[in-house]
Amino acid sequence: MIARWIVCLMTIVLACQAQAENRSPLNHAANLDRPAISIIIDDMGERYALGLHAVKMPARLTYSFLPHSPYARRLATLAHELDKEVMLHIPMETQDRRYLGRGGLRPGMSQRDFIISILNGLGSVPYVRGINNHMGSLLTQDPTAMGWLMEEIARQDNLYFVDSRTTRYTVAHQVANEYQVPGFSRNVFLDHVLEPRAIAREFRRLLTIARKEGVALAIGHPHPETLAFLDSALPLLEERGIMLLPVSALIERAELLKSRQITPLLARRSLASREAKTEN
Repeated sequence: MIARWIVCLMTIVLACQAQAENRSPLNHAANLDRPAISIIIDDMGERYALGLHAVKMPARLTYSFLPHSPYARRLATLAHELDKEVMLHIPMETQDRRYLGRGGLRPGMSQRDFIISILNGLGSVPYVRGINNHMGSLLTQDPTAMGWLMEEIARQDNLYFVDSRTTRYTVAHQVANEYQVPGFSRNVFLDHVLEPRAIAREFRRLLTIARKEGVALAIGHPHPETLAFLDSALPLLEERGIMLLPVSALIERAELLKSRQITPLLARRSLASREAKTEN
């Protein structure tokens, strides 16, 4: 009888371990020859019905919530319960000085106020795994401000940063690298033009980049047109040979692809060095 209970217990433990491994980003990093994409749905937390639609989509999308938004806690908690990834979408100053809302980061803020705003934003959204910028065409050009941001992200536990690239002059991703913050830079805006054919065109461009580079990242928004397109397009990814990953897994995969490209070069250099020593 005791032996039977032990066998049952071991079976449950092993099943739980297998399930955890299947959810692990490391599991998604396997099969590096297969193209992979991530899609971030930005501006989450302001509208409940559309946000709920986005979160309940049967796909591993990543959701970025505006700090202090009315439905952020409720929808972020649901996303987490559905094994989806949650980000913080921090408003940052634009070149045309648009309204940022609560929790925005601006030039001229003291470092103390800057950091407090980041921490308050993180406290307003549960289960945050990463951060990206909302707007920010001015602030993301500022190396000092981006340094303060990356320094604080580096202090946090296992956070990454995605540069939304709202200006070609952004230094955000570069500064993230300098602070050794894991990160990525947006490749495609799906719904910059909010029209079905334009969204479809940008989605095709996303897949083209992924096939060429191995990984690609898109940003969209909880608009009815965007969600309707994703409802129809995402179920077809598998037959197209494309993986859809949470952003953390895509970042890890990108690093593995980079190391795979570097390793043969290092091996050749090592061999050349050994041959040179033999000749001497």
